[in-house]
Amino acid sequence: MTNARLTGPTSSLAWFLALALLASVTRSGHAAVEYTPATVQPPKVPREFRGAWVATVANIDWPSKPGLSVAEQKAELITLLNYAVTLQLNALIFQVRPACDAMYASKLEPWSEYLTGAMGKAPSPFYDPLAFAISEAHQRGLELHAWFNPYRAHHPKSWSPITAQHISKTRPELVRQYGKNLWLDPGEPGVQDYSLKVVMDVVQRYDVDGIHFDDYFYPYAEKLAGGRELPFPDEASWQRYGAGGKLSRDDWRRENVNTFIARTYRSIKAAKPWVKFGLSPFGIWRPGNPPQIKGFDAHAKLYADARKWMHQGWGDYFAPQLYWASDAREQSFPVLLGWWAEQNYKQRQLWPGLNAAEAGGKLKNTEIARQIQFARKQAEVSGTILYSFHALMDNRPLANSLMTEYGQPALVPACPWLGSTLPAAPSVKVVASKSLQVRWTPGEGEPVRWWVLQYQTRSGWQTEILPADQRARSFKDSDPETIAVTAVSRTGMASAAAVVARGN
Repeated sequence: MTNARLTGPTSSLAWFLALALLASVTRSGHAAVEYTPATVQPPKVPREFRGAWVATVANIDWPSKPGLSVAEQKAELITLLNYAVTLQLNALIFQVRPACDAMYASKLEPWSEYLTGAMGKAPSPFYDPLAFAISEAHQRGLELHAWFNPYRAHHPKSWSPITAQHISKTRPELVRQYGKNLWLDPGEPGVQDYSLKVVMDVVQRYDVDGIHFDDYFYPYAEKLAGGRELPFPDEASWQRYGAGGKLSRDDWRRENVNTFIARTYRSIKAAKPWVKFGLSPFGIWRPGNPPQIKGFDAHAKLYADARKWMHQGWGDYFAPQLYWASDAREQSFPVLLGWWAEQNYKQRQLWPGLNAAEAGGKLKNTEIARQIQFARKQAEVSGTILYSFHALMDNRPLANSLMTEYGQPALVPACPWLGSTLPAAPSVKVVASKSLQVRWTPGEGEPVRWWVLQYQTRSGWQTEILPADQRARSFKDSDPETIAVTAVSRTGMASAAAVVARGN
């Protein structure tokens, strides 16, 4: 039989099938594998906000210095983004308006000197850093939030002349000299209109995932000789809009800020309801809240009533800057975090800010991981934000502890109050070409922001978070046993997983 020659139609068909199988193996490196729908459910993906601030003012985090070439700026930003992925972060808070200037192409404010070395000077060859940052972040499964300083008009760490396009030149009646700074006067209605216009210009023109304000509202006090505080020069606006009214001057200042926060929140929701608005106030609302807490009074000094903002739901996430050690009794991290959680009447996201910049100095390197663990034990808390990014790159022990603590990718927690409709599950198929490739097609309905790709090999399940415009993934080294694809909406709502498994 071994030497028998096959003849006839049957033998010709067998020979053709053998050639086809050989071609398949030669072309793809392995025989064709069939995947069919399966009921196997992939592991649940963790939900945790893992953010970091990227400060551009005074070149704290990016770019490393002003006046770098465009190629150098892009290379630095890509290095930063890749490092964020290595650390298993899922969001960056990117400072786009340090001081009434712009790290993006704006018709309202001049280019920032921290980018090009001179206020008003555009990058050459031209590119838009914010558009570039958004695109590159999304390709890596990272949210990008645009961070604004709503009132600071000029920073003392400045070296180039103020241009004719700057607000201090075009609308000098809105600007106050305060110590070494220029500051927009929150008591001027025109300031609210102007800063809100700047914010909404970014909301409308860029695909940002969030808008973010930090702790600068009325300025931190400048000191005169002898230590006396320099009063903020808002006498003119107080006389026009506050004096003679029902509010005290302090309450009037707070109400100026409250009104602006509420307007910003409502304006964002009217334009793009899925864009999150986040606020990062000073970590102590008022000393004595809770009773053991002592320190700076942001309510009285910055006129920032962050507790009211939480009570009213004027933000989608709150990130109080809890920059103290867990064992510091008068500013205890877990005690303060518990107090902020109690204020969260509207059940918004609570992501405390952690002081990574002081890790290895005032704080032990292990303190940051300890605080992440504290946060995870608090039911009302669903993530943290680290300040600032250069600390993560410069402090290897801290970075190692973060990679250990995070371990695997996580999705940003959903915000169902911004939209609770689930996206449809995608349709999935697997094809063999030069390598095994999984392809998926979105279902009808809710737009997709992310795809969660999960696949099971002999070593276990792996998870990848992919951008909405990616619809395929190749596997060159091995054929997964099971593949699952889940759609995630812009508000973080997840579809059912579409699952296929390899046949035997």
